[in-house]
Amino acid sequence: MTKAKILLVDDTRLVLELERSFLKLSHVDVLTANNGAEALESIRKDPPDLIFMDMHMPVLDGIACCTQLKADPFLCGIPVVMLTTAGRDGDRERAAKAGCDDFLTKPIDRREFLEMARKYTEDVDRRELRIPCLIPVLFLLGRSPVSAHALDISDGGLFLASLEQVQEDRAIKLALYLPALKPVLMEVSGRVAWVNEEGNRLNSSLPPGFGVEFQSMEEHEVALLKSFLDAEALIRSGHGARF
Repeated sequence: MTKAKILLVDDTRLVLELERSFLKLSHVDVLTANNGAEALESIRKDPPDLIFMDMHMPVLDGIACCTQLKADPFLCGIPVVMLTTAGRDGDRERAAKAGCDDFLTKPIDRREFLEMARKYTEDVDRRELRIPCLIPVLFLLGRSPVSAHALDISDGGLFLASLEQVQEDRAIKLALYLPALKPVLMEVSGRVAWVNEEGNRLNSSLPPGFGVEFQSMEEHEVALLKSFLDAEALIRSGHGARF
């Protein structure tokens, strides 16, 4: 069975790596381009099934690229999701005039990205690869810090073992040290995605606690987390050494 092809277009390498990581469990081929000119060349050689394109790029920006793409009768049917920058008035209107099919706002939210991709191809898997761990975490309930341990982690979130009462969809701030030769402090924002309550556990293999979906992370933190997860995955496959 032929895999669906998804083209990611952005001039920032870390953004491309983040988007690619979102799709790593999906049965799709991921292609990348660094600007609109590269994207057009790639599309004409090997048309993808879906395109995620940044609006603001050098050489040829997303608006100009999408305009040319939608003017081509052989390529105009390819869905284009334009990535716009939060707070830039008029971006969506310009993108719509260029013919784009949908929009996402940066910084990119994993759940929204995968839901958008799933809208255009069923080959996209919204799950994420979780790495078992035992990482100390501090999280804020109001202004009070509470200590807990993350029992698994992925590029999309983590599970915290905790007896604290929290509500689903509640915004939460976390501070955690990623194990490494030099432990790295990460401070991230997220939301409570699900709750494993004592006496009413959704996942009986896990203790009481709750799952957190990451929602805001700096680019250097994305890179650090990816490096940690890749190293742990390599270790668990038997091909690496622990820090």
